[in-house]
Amino acid sequence: MRLGVAVLALVLAPFGLAAAAEWEERAAMPLPRTEVSAATVGSEIVVLGGFTIDRGASTRVDAYSPARNSWRPLPDLQVGVHHAMAVGAGGRAYVLGGYTAAGVPLRTVFVLQQGRWRALPPMPFSRAAAGAAVARGKIVVAGGVTTGSRLARNALSFDLRTRRWSVVRGPTPREHLAVASLAGVVYAVAGRTSGLDTNLIHFESYRPGDRTWRRLPPVPDSRGGTGAAGLLGQIVSVGGEEPDGTIEEVLAYRVADRRWVQLDDLRTPRHGVGVAALGGRVYVIGGGPEPGLTVSSANEALRIASP
Repeated sequence: MRLGVAVLALVLAPFGLAAAAEWEERAAMPLPRTEVSAATVGSEIVVLGGFTIDRGASTRVDAYSPARNSWRPLPDLQVGVHHAMAVGAGGRAYVLGGYTAAGVPLRTVFVLQQGRWRALPPMPFSRAAAGAAVARGKIVVAGGVTTGSRLARNALSFDLRTRRWSVVRGPTPREHLAVASLAGVVYAVAGRTSGLDTNLIHFESYRPGDRTWRRLPPVPDSRGGTGAAGLLGQIVSVGGEEPDGTIEEVLAYRVADRRWVQLDDLRTPRHGVGVAALGGRVYVIGGGPEPGLTVSSANEALRIASP
């Protein structure tokens, strides 16, 4: 038995399963791809970049409207990227870093403004396979890989008002993690240090302005290539890959209770997914249904019940 499975039994056994509606199938993403980035921007979910089946780094950007259950194209990125980070803030979409088609991690930052992607001050260091979230007026980029394929040991903070970067202390070094925010706090969920057999159960939080990250109850089952979203007092962890395949198990951390609960399994298990929250639901878009370079157009949603 893997360590993560043992931990899962210990953590979840006293609480049982959380009540939640089943996953719903929504309108498929127009172009199948994996290692995408997703962010909630106003009433839409914006999905950016990613790997296509031919191993290309996509420049494509699409916006999904849950209200209309339909997609619309947005302006292409200036450079194709995969394993990038994306956030929504002030009604705008931001894309940060990622790998080029040649596998080079980037420092670039762009914002979609007035119908075009505009360059912002680059990150102090390159980042790919990291995570990003907005809290207290700052975009925090945590984890990931930097120049020389090294795990990043610091985090980067971008002040949306001054448009200045600062280097802050990072969480436990790892890549292919998920990063989400809730109530002014940034959370770093799971990840891995290298291949599929190095998945982790680390779970840490950071409030912009603090000097350190805080360790929280570990993720019940190790996972890398995962995504997460924060809503209704919970951090929901979805997707991932491991040596046995892609991960169907969906977990939610209830912040007030400091405990993990298990939600309904993902209908189409995938890794490299775009995960975003909107209107009380978590949306899981794209990603690979098998470990490695596989792609999908899947778009599935789960209504999250309040604790």
